[in-house]
Parts: sequence; C-alpha cells; structure tokens
Amino acid sequence: MENASEAIFSLKPVTFHYKHQLDAKGILQFGLVAEQVEKVIPALVARDAKGKAYTVRYEAVNAMLLNEFLKEHRKMQQQEETITQVKSTMTKQEAIIAQQQKEITVVTASLKEQASRIEKVSAQFQVSKPASKLVVNDQ
Repeated sequence: MENASEAIFSLKPVTFHYKHQLDAKGILQFGLVAEQVEKVIPALVARDAKGKAYTVRYEAVNAMLLNEFLKEHRKMQQQEETITQVKSTMTKQEAIIAQQQKEITVVTASLKEQASRIEKVSAQFQVSKPASKLVVNDQ
C-alpha cells in the first residue's frame, strides 16, 4: 500500500442523515460521501447494479488509515531514537565543556602567575641595570 494510502488525506468527512425511507429516526451519521470519495479514490466505493457509487467501502478506508497510522508510528519511533541520541550527545558535550572550563581556569591562573613573575623579574632587572654613562669627547 505504501504511498497509496496518502490519498485518504484528500477525503472530507461529513455529518449527514439518511433519507427517511432508509432511517425513519433521522439519526445523525458521520462518514464520507460516496460521490466525493469516488472522485479521489474510486476503488473505495461500492457500486449498485447500474454501476453508480452508492456507499463507501469503510473496511478499505480503515486499512488505509491503519497504513498511515503505522507510517506515522515508525516516524515517531525514529524521532524518539534521534532525540535520545541528541540528548546523549548533549550530555557528553556538557561534560567536555565542564572539563574545558576547568582547564581554562587552571591555564588562566598559570598565566597570571607567570605575568606576576615577569613583572618581578622586570622590576629587578630595572633596579640592577647600571646607569647609563654619558661620555663627552672634547677633542
């Protein structure tokens, strides 16, 4: 049946009353109009002796509906699997990010310590540096 059942999406359910001679109580009915179904999916109508559409083959409609339901159910299962995989990936990525943040904190502290040492060495270098001598040549 595969994609053939997708034609049921074109069907328009209706409410109706059977003619008085068929249903004297006039109970409200729910269903499909055979003439409209015939335009969309001719195989879903039963015909009278003259070949005119007179009722819908609801057992066939049910089979088509079941096919569409099963297709949607498979899609939903695939989506659930994808969601599970994405959640797992996110959890792993969150753990990696947390580890990287810790490493960044350690590297930042190390850089600050090195900067402090460089400042100290630079200051010591400035203090121990001999003063420049100006030599004047009077020749």
